[in-house]
Amino acid sequence: MAQGLIEVERKFVPGPGTEERLQELGGTLERRVTFRDSYYDTPELSLMRADYWLRQREGSGWELKCPGAASVSGPHTKYMELTAEPAVVAQLCEVLRAEVPGAGGVAAVLGPLGLQEVASFVTKRSAWKLVPRGADEEEQPLRVDLDTADFGYAVGEVEALVQEEAEVPAALEKIHSLSSMLGVLAQETAPAKLIVYLQRFRPQDYQRLLEVYRAKEKP
Repeated sequence: MAQGLIEVERKFVPGPGTEERLQELGGTLERRVTFRDSYYDTPELSLMRADYWLRQREGSGWELKCPGAASVSGPHTKYMELTAEPAVVAQLCEVLRAEVPGAGGVAAVLGPLGLQEVASFVTKRSAWKLVPRGADEEEQPLRVDLDTADFGYAVGEVEALVQEEAEVPAALEKIHSLSSMLGVLAQETAPAKLIVYLQRFRPQDYQRLLEVYRAKEKP
């Protein structure tokens, strides 16, 4: 797989006082933005069932989230993010067992790979950054995104981006520490916007994913 950043994140349910608490902790509001995300997969959800997530974000281009190696268990997720289109195309072809085309970006291979839009929705986001207390000046800040989708679902996310697998445990420790200071319970989880969208508007697809993940959880 082409190398990309490792995204370590934890989702939670934000409350009415979450932004105020971020300010108290020294967080900085970077921006408030509105954007549309469109997700693509085969009719059988071949990507999502293998834990790959192909998204086109309005104004930002394509991103493929690829599953990270399992390491520390808990209420968090870890993905490798690919944004360079040649790397995205190569990985899609590998997952779908197709030949890599000679040229062309992601849009050019959607048809040949049998990919179609399966979800599209608008999100209003307030994006925060926060440097953990006691951290070195060179340390990367944590990102906290507070999202509200146009179908009425709100979710927060604490995220760290690292370059090496060895950095993941330390990133997780910071994420869980900040989550605790935001009042998030130790084992609290919240589904991603896309999962809730499928549950509400494409229940058959949601059930397909549910069956796959239930099977993975069985010993």
